[in-house]
Amino acid sequence: MRHALIALAAIVAVPAVAQTAPSPAITAAVANPARFDAERLRDKYRHPAETLSFFEVAPNQTVVELYPGGGWYLRILAPLLKDQGHYIAAVPPEGVAKTTELLKSNEAAFGQAKVVAFDAKTGGDLAPAGTVDRVLTFRNVHNLAEDGTAENFFKAAYRALKKGGMLGIEDHRLPEKADSAREKDSGYLKVSTVYRMAQAAGFVLVGSSEINANPKDTADWPKGVWTLPPTLTLGEVDRDKYLAIGESDRMTLRFIKR
Repeated sequence: MRHALIALAAIVAVPAVAQTAPSPAITAAVANPARFDAERLRDKYRHPAETLSFFEVAPNQTVVELYPGGGWYLRILAPLLKDQGHYIAAVPPEGVAKTTELLKSNEAAFGQAKVVAFDAKTGGDLAPAGTVDRVLTFRNVHNLAEDGTAENFFKAAYRALKKGGMLGIEDHRLPEKADSAREKDSGYLKVSTVYRMAQAAGFVLVGSSEINANPKDTADWPKGVWTLPPTLTLGEVDRDKYLAIGESDRMTLRFIKR
C-alpha cells in the first residue's frame, strides 16, 4: 500500500528496488512435483517465484527458513537448494520430529535438508555464526511480536548470517495510521514496527516490494487476519465475501547484515 511506504519513508529512506524476473532455477522449484495441488492454488496470492527472486535466493546458498509450518515454502526451497546449497528448517523443539519426518518422506526432492530446533522464547542459534546466506520467514513475525520473542529471533538471524547476508520477511501488513494496539491480536503488523525490530538487531533495510500487496484487504476484520482465506475462521459467515477479497495484504521486506 502506498500510504504504508510513505509512512515508512518518514522513518528511513526505502530504496526503490526493480523486480527482476525469477531465475530458471526458481521457476523450476516452484513447478516441482513435490508440491501439493492445494498449495499451488495459493500461488496467486503468495507469488513464490517473484518473492524468492526479490530475496535474491540462489541454488548455491545456505538458507534458513524460520518456522516452515506445514512446509508450504519448504517444498519449494528444499528442492531449489538440494544439489548445490543447503536448506535448514528452524522449528520449535516440539516440531523437530514432524519436520524431520516430512523431509524424509521425499528425500529425492528434498536431499540432505536439515532441521534445527529454535525456541524463540529462550533464544539460541539458527545456525553457526556467520554461515548463512539468507534467513527467510513467511507470516511468522506477527506471532513473535505478539508473544514478545521477536527480539530473540532478529538477534539469532543477525548472528547466523554472513556479512552481506540477507533477512527476508513477508508478513500481514497493518496500515501505518491504524491503532498500534491492533498489532497485539489481529495478526497484522505495521511495516515501521518490523523495521524497528530489525534495526535494533543491527539490520539495514535495503528494499521493500509490493509483490504480495492486496488493496482489497482493509485489515479490520472481526477475527483479525484469520477471517480471510485460507483460515476463514468465521466458517460460512460471509464466506464468499472473504474469498473474493483473497489472502491478506502483505509487506515484503529485505534487510542485510553489513
